[in-house]
Amino acid sequence: MTTMTETSVAGNDDRRDINQTNNGQTTIEKMMIALDVDGTLVDHDGHMSAPVREAAQDVVAAGHHVMIATGRSLNATLPIIEHIGIDNGYAVCSNGGVTLRLDSSLSAGYEVVHKATFDPGPALRALRIQLPMAKYALEDEDGNFLSTERFQDASFGVEAIGVDFQTMLEATAVRVVVFSSENTPEEFTAAIRHVGLAGVTYSVGWTAWLDIAAAGVTKASALERLRGRLEIETHRTVAIGDGRNDIEMLTWAGRGVAMGQAPEEVIAAANEVTHSVYDDGAAHVLRSLLL
Repeated sequence: MTTMTETSVAGNDDRRDINQTNNGQTTIEKMMIALDVDGTLVDHDGHMSAPVREAAQDVVAAGHHVMIATGRSLNATLPIIEHIGIDNGYAVCSNGGVTLRLDSSLSAGYEVVHKATFDPGPALRALRIQLPMAKYALEDEDGNFLSTERFQDASFGVEAIGVDFQTMLEATAVRVVVFSSENTPEEFTAAIRHVGLAGVTYSVGWTAWLDIAAAGVTKASALERLRGRLEIETHRTVAIGDGRNDIEMLTWAGRGVAMGQAPEEVIAAANEVTHSVYDDGAAHVLRSLLL
């Protein structure tokens, strides 16, 4: 495990490879750089500092494949993409459930190129028994959010539609969110272990927050699909994140970097640890890619 400091730079394998062409011009081999949003690019108040924004913009301008990889839904991800100036490329939303192709020539500026859906019924029924006081929200295949008890969150990107629990059971889901102010993350974990969640992938957040996706779907699974499409070698992949939903992504990357405030299990999955989000940790890593 390497702890980065302000003067740290990337290892030789992580530096840009500069090649000479036949006419003497230099070309730079592109890297694939996956960036989590909350707790990485923005703090927990949703603020992105100028050093982080400028470092991200500079890496984009250098021509690398910079892509957001977030638990946020599509509509909550688009402002971040715009903020750091990605006009063309890809983005991973909903913890791998939705993949976008960004193209400034399209009327919307993007198109959905992959979506992984699942039947949320079995998981919701099992969790409702163990966590009767929890609130539930569901992103459906059309990008709408359905929720119980007027459950809203900025990561949804749209106003959730209040529905009864039975309606949620019958929906087709891209992402399910479970939240409870009455339970701790440890109690959430215990409840999951008790009921088992077959046929889905899940991660417990900082608080008593649970994200559920289709079986095998993570940020890493979506990124690996894009890596193959872009023909990027594994050692030229970089990922930065801070949450438990980033563990697979950090393990997947050739260079996985955990934010300084990340939980122990996230740090254990990374190759390096940078500064915290409040000390512009992502900016330090991004700047190292330009050296």
